[in-house]
Amino acid sequence: MYESMTVEELLEAKEGENIQFKEAKNRFDSGEATKCCCALANCGGGKLVFGITDARPRQVVGSRAFEQPERTRKGLIDKLKVMVDFQLFEYQGKRVLVFDVASRPLGLPVQADGIAWWYEGDSLIPMPEEIRRRIYAEAGFDFSGSVCPLAVLSDLDETAIEAFRARWVDKSGNRRIMSLSTEQLLRDCEAITEEGITYAALALFGKRESLGKYLPQAEIIFEYRSSDASGPANQREEFRVGFFACYNRLWELINLRNDKQHYQEGFFVYDIPTFNERVVREAILNAVSHRNYQMGGSVFIRQYRDRLVIESPGGFPNGISVDNILDRQLPRNRRIAEILALCGLVERSGQGMNLIYELSIKEAKQLPDFSGTDENFVCITLNGVVLDTKMLSLINQIGNERMETLSTGDFLVINALYHEMSVAENLRPCLKHLTELGIVEHVGRSKYVLARSLYAAAGKSGVHTRVVGLDRETNKELLLKHIRANGDKGTPFKELQQVLPGHSRNQIQVLMRELHKENKVYCEGKTKAGRWFAKT
Repeated sequence: MYESMTVEELLEAKEGENIQFKEAKNRFDSGEATKCCCALANCGGGKLVFGITDARPRQVVGSRAFEQPERTRKGLIDKLKVMVDFQLFEYQGKRVLVFDVASRPLGLPVQADGIAWWYEGDSLIPMPEEIRRRIYAEAGFDFSGSVCPLAVLSDLDETAIEAFRARWVDKSGNRRIMSLSTEQLLRDCEAITEEGITYAALALFGKRESLGKYLPQAEIIFEYRSSDASGPANQREEFRVGFFACYNRLWELINLRNDKQHYQEGFFVYDIPTFNERVVREAILNAVSHRNYQMGGSVFIRQYRDRLVIESPGGFPNGISVDNILDRQLPRNRRIAEILALCGLVERSGQGMNLIYELSIKEAKQLPDFSGTDENFVCITLNGVVLDTKMLSLINQIGNERMETLSTGDFLVINALYHEMSVAENLRPCLKHLTELGIVEHVGRSKYVLARSLYAAAGKSGVHTRVVGLDRETNKELLLKHIRANGDKGTPFKELQQVLPGHSRNQIQVLMRELHKENKVYCEGKTKAGRWFAKT
């Protein structure tokens, strides 16, 4: 995210492509704010500031725009598919609101309502074509957009094309698409160009015999295995056809053995499928969009009773790793990704993986596992077993209204705190607004826990007490009790650390200084030889 700034620093900052000032004393159009944030993301990220004049010398005038900034932030993330945060200041009794907008993904411009906005100085304009081409070039060569020299229109399957047409009409609401000829439809989505049929067209719409001739590796193989034992699969189907001819069949096969897991809350019993349809479809779409079509090998989907393993040829695209997969998007096959986005199967900015993580946490399942991934293959395992049904009660306690304002990072923090894991450094900024929402409690200088009400909903109030730890005065009383028990021989500091093993050396020193200030203890000697005594 962009570097945080004080109001004083904002007053001195230069307005341009990375900082925009709006007075907005009473309100500001949300559509215009979306365009501004879109342009900031495309220009490398920056700040949209409300309540400060843009003319110099700048003045703080205060703004009432976006009185629920967390809701606005979530809306901007949903529309732009880039991370947005905010800061709220009270400066001399006046409200200043700052939205921090992250940079666009590598190789992809950010769009708002179909337009990639751009700042030229202080002017908001549609992105110039030469800038757009330069951004696309960052991702390198797009094999899916290149032309297969010998392929012709008759190599494409009319049924697959019509399936795409129907979805495009539903997504766009444009009924005119229904009257387009097959060739014009494919030209409009850039599946074919003046030079000929693209490999994207073959991968998405190709007939079996055509793929056999021109792109045999564009194949998806499904297997069901009842156990981990080697040997033939219990069921196997091979799909060497355009993706639009088989994507529904793939889900049907998986759903045939999709057991329900029961979860009871009060008088109500809920069924949670082992394999969430949205998660499965997103994972398959990722494999189709990001596999390396210049490598041999098929996409494999292996279903087991409790998990789904999807393996696709080609490692992660350059610059993408397990560590940054939620923050960076770089489609290896841009033309395929764009066609899938047109009909609503995927988001243009590639947020499918974020959705997979969020839904896994909402259903209290294990996070996606990329074990087995290397430079030649990406392997993702979706574990379908609900790990802890009590976490489902906790998720329900958060409620839909608060849930709608949460980002993927917020969900990861909730998951980490519930399972008593440390919060990754890059996720710590999420703690602030989770605390403001009442989902998290700040119980120490750098210690956070889930709210007591959430643990209570999960029937784990005692866990909250244990995680928070004993209160400060109780900790001091424990230390004093131990020192008194040692009597005249005194107590070395290392023994005090044994009394409170969950506390750092510095935390215990602070407690001992407080006891000393309260005239309850004193120390004789220094460093390791020092010993603490109780005052009588």
